[in-house]
This record gives sequence, C-alpha cells and structure tokens, in this order.
Amino acid sequence: MSVKDEFQTFMGYQWLQVEDQTLTIGVNEDGLSEISEITAVHLPSENEDVAADEICAEIETEEGPLNIYCPVDGKVVEINGAVVENPSLIMEDPFGDGWLIRVEPTDASSLENMDEDEDEDDRDEDEDGDEDED
Repeated sequence: MSVKDEFQTFMGYQWLQVEDQTLTIGVNEDGLSEISEITAVHLPSENEDVAADEICAEIETEEGPLNIYCPVDGKVVEINGAVVENPSLIMEDPFGDGWLIRVEPTDASSLENMDEDEDEDDRDEDEDGDEDED
C-alpha cells in the first residue's frame, strides 16, 4: 500500500492529503477565490464519526456558508482548533496552518479507491486544458 503525500482535489474546492492512513481535509484556492472573509468555522468533535459524501464541517463566510464534505466513512482523529480561534488562517495558509480536520477511514482501502476516482477526474480535466503553453 503506497502513501500519497501530495494534495488531491475533492468537490472542486477542497484539498485532501493522505499520510499514514490518515486523511487531512482543507479548502483550496478555488474554494477561497470568491470569499472575502471567513467569519466562523464549525468543525466536528474529535472521535466523531463522519460519512462519505456527507457534510462534516461548515465555514461561515460573508458570502454565505461553505459546506465541507468528507470523501470517506471514518472517525475524526484531530481537528484544527487554531482555525476555530482564528478563521483567517484558512485564507492566509490554506495548505499549511489552515487545514481543517484529520479523518481515519473506517476502511483503509477507501483511500485507494478515492485516489483512483480523483485520477480519472484529473485526466478528464487535462484533456480540456493542455493548449495553454507560454
């Protein structure tokens, strides 16, 4: 079983990172591009069960709520309390200090299946946009 350390896109506006069978979830630049200010962050509790393709967190913005979905069934093993205290961290450092939650999947093979689905999505996007060369 391989460990993937690079970021993957989920739902178009979230990033995922798999490390040591733990999934970290955050918001990518696409998700932040139309947000002027994050006013609050609502995260699940540690040890809370989360379900695949269900809302597991919510970010309140000036433009309205941004729902965060979990790609796998699992248990929340860590939340980023720093973003609850200081929501602007998400916009300042979305791939670093602005991460949201870490989830341990109920079934470790779901991480591999999720990765295969994302690879197929990436191939579809690549076919549309390769003409853009400097």
